[in-house]
Amino acid sequence: MFPIRQRRPEETERLYEIWRSAVEATHDFLSKEDLARIAAIVRDHYLPTAELWVAVDDEDRPLAFMGLTGSAVDSLFVAPDHRSRGLGRALVDHATVLAGPLSVDVNEQNAGACAFYGRLGFILVGRS
Repeated sequence: MFPIRQRRPEETERLYEIWRSAVEATHDFLSKEDLARIAAIVRDHYLPTAELWVAVDDEDRPLAFMGLTGSAVDSLFVAPDHRSRGLGRALVDHATVLAGPLSVDVNEQNAGACAFYGRLGFILVGRS
């Protein structure tokens, strides 16, 4: 299993790399302009300040991360070359231990994420 710990401030660039590569692999519904606008917000505002949990390898290098505010999963991104290895599930399980029943907002255009959360027992309660 992969160890999970809180993020460290010096890891912001690595977490941005994970975010960027994961989004490029899964969010084909975003235009280049939208991706650039969102990337600036993520890099400059979200990643430096959010409460993030990271799943790390044997060398303590982040492979995936999850943002958690209360019982809401704000973000969950796995480096593409480490997908389907249980990292996302481990992060969600960790969040459940910390916060109890969870909620998450998912872009419905991201079919992989919708399927992932469905496999973990999340149910659709609304659309916005």
